[in-house]
Amino acid sequence: MTTMDSLLRSAAFVLAASLAHAAGAADVAGTRAVIDRGLDTQYSHIEALYKDIHSHPELGFQETRTAARLAAEMRALGYEVTEGVGKTGIVALYRNGPGPTVMVRTELDALPLPEKTGLPYASMATQILRNVETPVAHACGHDIHMSVWVAVAKTLMDMKDQWSGTVMFVGQPAEEGGGGARAMLADGLFSRFAKPDMGFALHVGPGPYGFVSYRPGVINSTSDSLSVLFTGKGGHGSRPHVTIDPVMMAGHFIVDVQSVISREKDAAKFGVVTIGSVQAGNAGNVIPDTALLRGTIRSYDDDTRAKMIEGVQRTAKAIALMAGAPPPDVKITAGAKAVINDADLAARGGAVLKAAFGDKAVLLPAPGSASEDYSEFIIAGVPSFYFGIGGLDPKAVAEATAMKAPLPGNHSPEFAPVPEPTIRTGTQAMSLVLLDVLQKK
Repeated sequence: MTTMDSLLRSAAFVLAASLAHAAGAADVAGTRAVIDRGLDTQYSHIEALYKDIHSHPELGFQETRTAARLAAEMRALGYEVTEGVGKTGIVALYRNGPGPTVMVRTELDALPLPEKTGLPYASMATQILRNVETPVAHACGHDIHMSVWVAVAKTLMDMKDQWSGTVMFVGQPAEEGGGGARAMLADGLFSRFAKPDMGFALHVGPGPYGFVSYRPGVINSTSDSLSVLFTGKGGHGSRPHVTIDPVMMAGHFIVDVQSVISREKDAAKFGVVTIGSVQAGNAGNVIPDTALLRGTIRSYDDDTRAKMIEGVQRTAKAIALMAGAPPPDVKITAGAKAVINDADLAARGGAVLKAAFGDKAVLLPAPGSASEDYSEFIIAGVPSFYFGIGGLDPKAVAEATAMKAPLPGNHSPEFAPVPEPTIRTGTQAMSLVLLDVLQKK
C-alpha cells in the first residue's frame, strides 16, 4: 500500500466514523444507559465468576474446569451449548429471528507463571507443562474477557426484543501459542455450527480503565516461535579446553541474533526477536552436552518476517561452526498471524465506541506488538472488529506516565486489572457494537 493510499483510507475511516457518530450519538448513549442498568443487577454474579476463574486458571487444552463453568453459565441463560470443540473449546448459539450470524470470541487459557499481585483471590494453581509442574496465572487478562463474554451474553438475552439474528459465542482454548483457534476450525467450527457473517473480540491491556481503543487494518503482530538446540561436548567445569561448551554458544546467540534486528532489518519496520527460555545443565561445575533456547519472533509484514527467520537460522549455524560443534537444531514454528480489522466494520464499530465513550475512545495510530490467534478466524473468511480496553487505575497510569515508570502489563506476574470498571467498560463496548450490527431492519 502506498503512503497516499494509506492516507486516503485513514481519511475515509475518520470521515465515516465522524458521520456515524454525529447521527447516532444520542441513541448509543441511551442504549449504553440501558446496558449499564442491566449490569447493575448482574454485576455481583459476574464478579464472583471473575474471581473464581482468576483463582482457578488452566493452561491451553487443559481448561476443563473453565470450559465447564462457562458452559453452565451459558446454558442457564438459554443458549444452545456444545462442549469439546477443538478439544476444550465451547460454542454457545442463540437464534433470535432473521439477520446476520455474529461471532463473539473469548479465550479460556492462562499462562505458566506465578501470580505476584497479592490479591486475596490470587491464583495458587499449578499444572503440568512439558512434564514439569508449573504455577499458572491469568496474567494476560483472559479472565476479564470471559467475564465480559458472559455479561454480554446476558445483556443480549435481556435486550433480545431490540435485535435480530444469530449470536455465536465461542470460548476458544489455547490462545497462548497453543493453536486453539486452528483446533476449533479443524473440528468443524464453521461447518458444524455456522459460518459467521462477522466476528468480534476484545483484549484488556495496561491502559486506564474506562478507555477503549481501536483501529482499521493491522492491529497487532505476527508471531513465530523458535527453538535452538546447541549440541556440544560436556565435561568438568575446570577443564573447558576438552569440551565444546553449548552454554557459550547459547550466550553468543542471544547477543548476536540482535544484530539481525539492528543491522539487517529495515529500521522503519517493526521486528523483534526475544529469547525467553534457556535450559542448560543443572550443576555449576559441569559443562553440559546441550543448551536449549526458546523464543519468539514478531513482525507486521511477510518480508520482515522472512528476513528475521533467515537471520536466526544463519546466526545459530555460524555460532556452532565457530565453536567446532555440530550444526544446531533450529526449529521455527509459525504462530498467530497479524489480526487485520475489516475497514467497514472498524469504521462502524469505531463510530459506536466514539459515540458511547467520547474522548475515552481512542483511534490507535499504529498496531501493537503482541500477537493473537484470532487472526485464524479472519483468515478463514470472517470479517472482524477486534478492539482494546484499559484495565488499570487511571491515577496509577497518570502517575507512572509522569514518572516515566512502567506499569505491569500483560504477561507480567503483577498484572492486575481493576475488575468492576474494566468489566463494565468491556460489556458496554461489546454489547453496543453487537446491537449495532444486529439491529432490526
